[in-house]
Amino acid sequence: MFARTAWLVLRKDVAIEAKSWEVLTTTLFFAVSCVLIFAFAFVKEGRAVEDAAAGILWIAIAFSGTLALGRTFERERYGETLRALLLAPAPRAALYVGKLLGMLALLGLAELLLVPMVALMFQAPLFNRPLLLLALLAGGTIGFCAVGTLFAAMLVRARSRDVLLPILLYPIVIPVIIAGVRGTAALLGATPDEPTAIMWIGILAAFDVVFVTLSLWTFEPLMTE
Repeated sequence: MFARTAWLVLRKDVAIEAKSWEVLTTTLFFAVSCVLIFAFAFVKEGRAVEDAAAGILWIAIAFSGTLALGRTFERERYGETLRALLLAPAPRAALYVGKLLGMLALLGLAELLLVPMVALMFQAPLFNRPLLLLALLAGGTIGFCAVGTLFAAMLVRARSRDVLLPILLYPIVIPVIIAGVRGTAALLGATPDEPTAIMWIGILAAFDVVFVTLSLWTFEPLMTE
């Protein structure tokens, strides 16, 4: 029942997005705009500022992810969709997992565009250690989306949700973003520091376990309130 409910919520979101492409195109446009602005600011005479690529990549992921969270849950307000989901005879945690999987898929698609773009514009060797980079992106994205999905669902009925979401989200996910930046920077040095990158991957995995566990535990009481 749990897995089926999560799958149905994910399929609903994918089917809606496949018809409108609203959230995906908005997220991708915003992510590309962030990278372009930073490129104009930090690339001088064809040479990028040293060690800028890692921070810019994760800033673009965080900003575009925040936009996607707000736009995705905006749909649930129409026709009281979220209330209907909560009234359904299904595990509440499964609803959270379904929404989380949808956010992970959306940010994953954005990262498929962001990583090559940052590598090209900032002359960053992001593809020299692809498996380690993939692990860093996966760990950081899961941690960010785990907390973001919980807060976005909690604030869906709030009038000032667009302002409250980043205020609540960023103080908690800053450790995840820092770990992602430091781990990525370790891979982009003149001599890639794989042990340091692996250490940051482990820290991200620990954050993911804590954030996902706490989100599953608190989703039902928060949404009930």
